Amino acid sequence: MTDLDAIVARALEEDVGPGDVTTRATVPADARARARITQKQPGVVFGLDAAEATFRALDPDARFTRLTSEGEWREGGPVLEIDGAAAALLTAERTALNFLQRLSGVATLTARYVEAVAGTGARVLDTRKTTPGLRALEKAAVAAGGGTNHRAGLYDAVLIKENHAAMAGGVAAAVRAARATAPDVPLEVECRDVAEVDEALAAGAPRLLLDNMTPARLREVVERVGGRAELEASGGVTLDTIREIGASGVQFVSVGALTHSAPALDLSLLLEPSP
Repeated sequence: MTDLDAIVARALEEDVGPGDVTTRATVPADARARARITQKQPGVVFGLDAAEATFRALDPDARFTRLTSEGEWREGGPVLEIDGAAAALLTAERTALNFLQRLSGVATLTARYVEAVAGTGARVLDTRKTTPGLRALEKAAVAAGGGTNHRAGLYDAVLIKENHAAMAGGVAAAVRAARATAPDVPLEVECRDVAEVDEALAAGAPRLLLDNMTPARLREVVERVGGRAELEASGGVTLDTIREIGASGVQFVSVGALTHSAPALDLSLLLEPSP
């Protein structure tokens, strides 16, 4: 079983439980049907693999026709057709739409942020503020929307924050310890003010996370650093503020809202009996 199949299985178990009593009571076991999923508002569709895996879990013989490409902004229209057992389509409907609407919502919000910062040279990053169990899918949705994935978890990059530095005996000590323990892992240090920027640079940090700094302060730090480290702005970033933040000269702007506050994209499914 693949990771996606396991995610789908857990989602179906949550929704279906011991059985779909409504469908069991109203739909003949041998009935066939065609379902069509339609996009009802502008945005970026993503999550067709998850939706198809959901239907396939209940009907391995289901057939799919994709009616759009993923990762492209569109105004709306048909997305996916599924031919299969009517009972399976009805039982899987909500779970499949949950995946597709959620992931399309993440891709759509990401695309809005990417468009807002276009031309500044800054890239939009996601964070670890994801739905438990869905991080890989949500980060894939960010990429589909044109964003850039930050670290996948606590295992593939070092990010030294205030509490880490305090426990290690300071930023310099924390950087030395991280280099000794994980010399081949990317390293970044969170900085809240200019003094911490200087301390992190002196410790040899190759990348700084500038936390909750105003655009004016960001420009000051960019000039002060002078290319000695990559710079990431973070904290309180919105669609209204990201352009000015990106124009400050930082290379990256991380946005937790991409995954913790993305509204679902409006999609619907209609079912027609097959002859």
